[in-house]
Amino acid sequence: MNKMIPAAEALPLNQILPGDCIEVMNSLPEGSVDLIFADPPYNLQLKGDLHRPDNSKVDAVDDEWDQFASFKVYDDFTREWLAAARRLLKPNGAIWVIGSYHNVFRMGAELQNQGFWILNDVVWRKSNPMPNFRGKRLTNAHETLIWAQKSEDSKATFNYEALKSLNEGVQMRSDWVIPICNGGERLKDDNGEKAHPTQKPEALLHRVLVGTTNPGDVVLDPFFGTGTTGAVAKMLGREFIGIEREEAYRKVAEKRISKIRKFDKEALTVSTSKRAEPRVAFGQLVERGMLRPGETLIGPRGQIAKVRADGTLISGEARGSIHQVGAALESAPSCNGWTYWAFKRDGKTVSIDVLRQQIRAEMR
Repeated sequence: MNKMIPAAEALPLNQILPGDCIEVMNSLPEGSVDLIFADPPYNLQLKGDLHRPDNSKVDAVDDEWDQFASFKVYDDFTREWLAAARRLLKPNGAIWVIGSYHNVFRMGAELQNQGFWILNDVVWRKSNPMPNFRGKRLTNAHETLIWAQKSEDSKATFNYEALKSLNEGVQMRSDWVIPICNGGERLKDDNGEKAHPTQKPEALLHRVLVGTTNPGDVVLDPFFGTGTTGAVAKMLGREFIGIEREEAYRKVAEKRISKIRKFDKEALTVSTSKRAEPRVAFGQLVERGMLRPGETLIGPRGQIAKVRADGTLISGEARGSIHQVGAALESAPSCNGWTYWAFKRDGKTVSIDVLRQQIRAEMR
């Protein structure tokens, strides 16, 4: 169990903190954050302006915050902010970083250097990428996300069933097709220009947060920009902390997040794996009188078994657990006794799994 954070070190939840991300992270209490989503400067190394075939200028990333004198300077910066981030994570915390070919490999190496344990790399394939106007390279149609937990022994949150549900019942893959941020979602400044050159789509953060956090978790974004992480976190009932040194971005983010309403509690509940459910022994049903010794259970084809005081069943020569007896009657290598057996109540046939779910509800 994680240590409680002293009152004097209470986290500045649901706030956007100004300043340098490394300094601000180092001022926060150690081991206090569940997840970090980081979209650091890409260090694009642009050489001059980029123009379309009609000679119009492309609104590319040429801001001062993306300028680094050398790869060494960028690597030093990466090492420092990742160290500050790792210090903030709880023992079972995790981090997502996103980048392009300019920087993601350098971040991946530093993650491993610092002891993070990489779980997946995800290719975000943009369904509507910007064309390559110079025609000298392939169109950059994707970015890469790296998902890593704090250490090899950590147990990071992974809502497998929830992501499967998002993907029409099919296991979620590591290539995600999501459009870039455009249309009404693209935030504009007072002059009608893009408020931020690399604003991420809410769909991307929705998938990350639904899949790897739970309601109430604390999510930190050290490069907050215009607040996509905070907006989605607020909608999904997560707590957020944003760090952003640029005042213009903070103002846009604050205005944006102030308009967000959190989904109701029922809407925030996601599908969970059966393996994550509390374990219930069939004997507990007998101990609690939900089923009585000597009571008859019924199989799907009318097979009969009698409940014994120790939570086992007997049916003819077959004796053992609900699973073993079911398998013996079916001449099968295994059987899920919870869905196999039923009992009679008020003239109706009821699955014994209904009783298990009642106990699980109490345990939750």
